[in-house]
Amino acid sequence: MARAAEALIDLPALAHNLRRAREAMPGSRVMAVVKANGYGHGVERVAGALRSADAFAVACLDEAEQLRESGFAHPINVLEGFYDVEELRRFSRHHVDATIHQPEQIEALERTRIDRPLKVWLKIDTGMHRLGVAPEQARALWERLNACSAVGGIGLMTHLANADNRNDPTTERQLLAFTGAIGHLHGERSIANSAGILGWPAASGDWIRSGIMLYGASPFCDSTAAEERLRPVMTLQTGLIAIRDLAAGERLGYGGTWCSDKPSRIGVAAIGYGDGYPRHAPSGTSVLVEGQRAPLVGRVSMDMITIDLTELPEAKIGDRVVLWGAGLPAEEVARQAGTIPYELFCQVTRRVKFREHSGSSP
Repeated sequence: MARAAEALIDLPALAHNLRRAREAMPGSRVMAVVKANGYGHGVERVAGALRSADAFAVACLDEAEQLRESGFAHPINVLEGFYDVEELRRFSRHHVDATIHQPEQIEALERTRIDRPLKVWLKIDTGMHRLGVAPEQARALWERLNACSAVGGIGLMTHLANADNRNDPTTERQLLAFTGAIGHLHGERSIANSAGILGWPAASGDWIRSGIMLYGASPFCDSTAAEERLRPVMTLQTGLIAIRDLAAGERLGYGGTWCSDKPSRIGVAAIGYGDGYPRHAPSGTSVLVEGQRAPLVGRVSMDMITIDLTELPEAKIGDRVVLWGAGLPAEEVARQAGTIPYELFCQVTRRVKFREHSGSSP
């Protein structure tokens, strides 16, 4: 029997969400973030649906080279930059932009001859404290980059740490720190991630970097995609392969962690952590069975989950089960499972069949 688990990818929804980013900050160009295999959606199909973006952003050079090999000629910014001189030469060869976040990268640029100067983005650490140069170093490092023959243009960027909480003052402090650090330095500005785009108008710049919003999930801790006028892109679904009755007091699954408190009707769906469904999803996590909500019960197995169908007497073998996506926000499932939509999307495994569909009209 063929495995039922599949991920439906709504390509028009990607295009809709890109338009939503432009609508939110109409004066900015869009750098569509397609790292981690397009957030688990398949980088080539995602980039194809987002072809109208002004640029792409990825995490590492391998991801940029994959886009180039697939025929995408857009500007591509590698957010982690280059690691060594050999990579620097590959950046030049493939005409890929580099994020500069530490002085050692500038030293490599200064001592290395490359065929084609790079556009670079000087990243300033305004409070994320992960990558980036100290604000007080920004001017001196910009001047070194400006004097370097291997550099063909300089952008200025930072990354917002707490923009997903619209009540957190950290973002305002970061914006002030960025403005203070760059002063009158020349170069295109890029500040806003998805949360910045939708929640912080003051974070607008020459470029915005849209990530999770493109894939139809809210970047905020207190809203859903629909509330942000986004459309879900991935619907993870499978089918019921068995139904059985349990008497009151019977335990279910590995470890017997769930016990029926009354006669119960249990469905088995063909999906598990081997497909990327979160093993730590607790009993009570929502699924849809033919569009009707039902709770997960018992532990998630490698290949199967069990669902309480007691309140769905019409449910039958073969019925469609949606784990997240159309009708069931990924944000909701992620909260119930103690994770975030990013992880849900990225951990879907190669065992799941991916199928593109046209979705509803944008």
